[in-house]
Amino acid sequence: MNHRRGAWIVTLALVGCSGGSGETDSDGELGEPDFPADYSASYVEVRDCRGSGDHNLNKIRILASPSALAPYQQRDAPFPADAVVLKEEYDFGDMSCAGPIVRWTVMRKLPAGSAPDALDWAWQDVDDARVVIEKDGAGCINCHTGCGVAPDGHDGTCSIPP
Repeated sequence: MNHRRGAWIVTLALVGCSGGSGETDSDGELGEPDFPADYSASYVEVRDCRGSGDHNLNKIRILASPSALAPYQQRDAPFPADAVVLKEEYDFGDMSCAGPIVRWTVMRKLPAGSAPDALDWAWQDVDDARVVIEKDGAGCINCHTGCGVAPDGHDGTCSIPP
């Protein structure tokens, strides 16, 4: 790999889904999170604790809402509108994802054709106090655009089969 390409890949990995040029706000004016506070009662883990080359190198767990579960796992049908895929993000050193969540990144499926530049997903970065600090960030959209179709992902989820 040449040095310029290697530097670009490292830069993308460090930026991940944070930053970007989406709307930002620290006062909660970006609306409510696209997942309920009690999501752990109904969402299902679809990827266990692992390191992420994206998302500030945090450890992550990925969960799917009930309507997102079958499309995520089976990868043979589109996600229905309002299906949610959520990443719990943990500190880089939290090897078992047992400590406090430091933030969430969320994708919620929109009706087909409603946001083609965003892969028909709404994107959120939510801090540990459940305040939406960014929505529709370019970093999220650009990264997921690169893995939006099989075999590298399903419908923009980057969900490469195990």
